[in-house]
Amino acid sequence: MKGKHASFNQFGIFDDFNKDFSNIPGNALVVLNLDITSTTTTYNMEDLKSKVGPVGKILNDPNVPLHQRFRALFTLRNIGGEDAINEIAKGFSDPSVLLTHELAYCLGQMQDKNAIPFLIKVLEDESMNPITRHEAGEALGAIGSTEVLDVLQKYRQDPEAPVAETCELAIQRIKWLNERKIDSPNSIYDSVDPAPAEEDSSSVEELVSVLLDETNSLFERYKALFSLRNLNTTESILGLTKGLTVGSALFRHEVAFVLGQIQNPVTISMLSASLADATQHEMVRHECAEALGSIGTEECTQILKKYLNDPSQIVRDSCEVALDMADHEQSGEFQYANALQVVN
Repeated sequence: MKGKHASFNQFGIFDDFNKDFSNIPGNALVVLNLDITSTTTTYNMEDLKSKVGPVGKILNDPNVPLHQRFRALFTLRNIGGEDAINEIAKGFSDPSVLLTHELAYCLGQMQDKNAIPFLIKVLEDESMNPITRHEAGEALGAIGSTEVLDVLQKYRQDPEAPVAETCELAIQRIKWLNERKIDSPNSIYDSVDPAPAEEDSSSVEELVSVLLDETNSLFERYKALFSLRNLNTTESILGLTKGLTVGSALFRHEVAFVLGQIQNPVTISMLSASLADATQHEMVRHECAEALGSIGTEECTQILKKYLNDPSQIVRDSCEVALDMADHEQSGEFQYANALQVVN
């Protein structure tokens, strides 16, 4: 998703690369192009870090429209550092499941160990929605520290299937990293994935077979999933769409997320069908909505508007945020995470 993956690149420009500039010296200059139609702005890094508090106020203000709070969230993710983590973590008391699960997602993508205590607290809080708890488990796996293996082991038998499956995946990912003694790799989509892509050169047909075979472990199926995403051909994408109707809710929601990353209009009809299917788990439907927002065509906009009054709160909220994402895609704006413009 273009908007959801905006960050600094190595030249200090806000764009779609997932880089952490939280450790840049305070006297360094960072050039921000906040909008393709606007002039660039140069910040001293200390000045940029001073914006964390004001952006955090936007994120944690329940009177601010949800889509604006999302833009603030991704701005904080991109700035990084302990102060940004603390501001993000304040939002876990919010009643919006969509927001709280996205908070956990961002903390995982930041890959900063300072986020671990907050994520463990969310995972352990069985009063929280399983969608948020699942995302906290996935985030712990994204950070990749062996220190969280014990807590993940504890919840791999959680009564909520998305939580249990996520913890199993996170354990497998951390063990995979540890066995190879490598840093956590970013995907070509600049996201930290819950499993690596397959390392061999399997054909699309073979990968789709692994993807859809429920006798395979979820970790192996996820590896096939990300391999198909990385191939990014019409054949591989259509193979991925078959995963929207098989397997667990967690699996189907990850397929939808990946289709949102790919942003290929050929998937619109399949994503729309899953969004329309009231028998689908709401975590799948909400992810389909966000994927449509990421694709961002006028057709996607019209589909999303139909579900602004859906009985599911997370689906309604997702459609609001997705429409803002679609508007961003159609506008030609360079930067989705634009909260710095608001606080300047």
